[in-house]
Amino acid sequence: MTNPILEAEKALHIEDVDRAFLLKVVQPSLVGLIDGSISTLAPLFAAAFASHDPHITFLVGSAAAIGAAISMAFAEGLSDTGEHTGRGHPAIRGSIVGVATFIGGIFHTLPFLVPDLNTALTLAYIVVAVELIAISYIRYHYFKLSFWSSIAQVLFGGVLVFLAGILIGSA
Repeated sequence: MTNPILEAEKALHIEDVDRAFLLKVVQPSLVGLIDGSISTLAPLFAAAFASHDPHITFLVGSAAAIGAAISMAFAEGLSDTGEHTGRGHPAIRGSIVGVATFIGGIFHTLPFLVPDLNTALTLAYIVVAVELIAISYIRYHYFKLSFWSSIAQVLFGGVLVFLAGILIGSA
């Protein structure tokens, strides 16, 4: 025979663990992926369209991914001690955000290692699409948001930044 009080305590503990995991790992990771994937689009594609050189584009994209990762890591780590919010140790959260930001920014930069610009651009477009779908899926899976609504929101932000990069790079 099970004890209903113990079962309720176990359920509450599982909910607390899930909430802690969301606050301390998933949310910082998602912030980093979103920032890395979206904020690096403008400099990357501006460099591609302005220089028509995949090597220069790769260097700019790498610098953007590394710079964004460092900036986001410090911003997250310095924004909240975690004591009052329960969001965890700032250095751990900052590290998670920084790594996720770098991952989000470097993946669509890697295609520019291909020496042909048109091939690199095509590959980068595909990678960006996969990144935006992955971000939408994480939002859907962990935060129970509508998948299609999430796709629309993430795509909207990505398209705005992408267009800014193309417009600036084509000027």
